[in-house]
Amino acid sequence: MTNKLNPLQIQVMKDDLCVELTEELMNEFHYTPQEALDVLYTSETFNRLQDNATGLYYQSAGYVYSFLQNEIRTAKVE
Repeated sequence: MTNKLNPLQIQVMKDDLCVELTEELMNEFHYTPQEALDVLYTSETFNRLQDNATGLYYQSAGYVYSFLQNEIRTAKVE
């Protein structure tokens, strides 16, 4: 049995993470849903999340959010 994910499964994981990241942005920074989505979709963190080679889609929302928080607070990605 193989543990490889198909492209649809990977996309679902990315979408679920985006929902959680958006909710976190709304809670922490008091953004409206549209503002939170704008911040997320224009972030380097989002770009990295979309790149399957990073494997970021396979990480927890808290882990990915820590990158996004840092990016917002310092205006750079680490």
